[in-house]
Amino acid sequence: MRPIAVTAYAKECWDALEQPNVIEKVRAAYAQLRKTGEPEVSIVMPAYNEEKNIVQTLYSLCHNNTGKAVEIVVVNNNSKDKTEELVLSMGVTCILETKQGITAARNAGLAVAKGKYVLNADADSIYPKDWVAEMVKPFDKDNGIAVVYGRFAFMPIGSTGRLTYFFYEYFADAMRFMNKKLKDEAVNVYGFNSGFRREQGLQVEGFNHPPGTNEDGWLAVKLRDKGFGKLYAVKSIKALVWTSDRRIEIDGGLWKATFTRIKRVFLKAGNDRTDL
Repeated sequence: MRPIAVTAYAKECWDALEQPNVIEKVRAAYAQLRKTGEPEVSIVMPAYNEEKNIVQTLYSLCHNNTGKAVEIVVVNNNSKDKTEELVLSMGVTCILETKQGITAARNAGLAVAKGKYVLNADADSIYPKDWVAEMVKPFDKDNGIAVVYGRFAFMPIGSTGRLTYFFYEYFADAMRFMNKKLKDEAVNVYGFNSGFRREQGLQVEGFNHPPGTNEDGWLAVKLRDKGFGKLYAVKSIKALVWTSDRRIEIDGGLWKATFTRIKRVFLKAGNDRTDL
């Protein structure tokens, strides 16, 4: 069952900037999450001009409940605002990648990550408290899993209400099911809610991908085709990520996004991998 309304924790995170001393709170929470010694999990997050969102995202990640040591690596992809300054003020690692683009940024983060597992995150999303634990759990249980990916819901920022998104998300779930049957499950792997084993990712040259494909889906294809294992959908509500609806806006609005999803599934079914 998907949430009809925004959860209390997601709202708390989204409104984190209204809290007094929020930077200090995130810094303290990250110290607890980071623990001591080598990290077991690396969260890699590209960021470009995200000063309006980065604090809320890190607030949600740093308050995760997990017994594993977790590092967060933010990749500043030539931001012109205070993104890097804010990240560093919270005690989180921030590296600079001067080559513009999501692929270069994700590869830069992967290159410096130290964890056994790498989880992909984005700087405009809110992550539930058990996200790290739920995303890593399948890897611990099954060596035959190469990639994990999760579900997401839209945080209503613009004029579209949450109830409308609630129904749209079920439609999108149906399209993802059709993707798996008619195209390739890798189409369903999104860079802001997925993960893989670091060493395996390095062996397939990270997020490099052919022209006309996407870095996240293509990495999943490479890992699977290399024989590292299957793709695994994490369906637990505890791993559901809240993301801003600017992705819908990028697609031209809700109705256009709906039409685009239908077209991608039914008009490009078969061996076409350009959506990966």
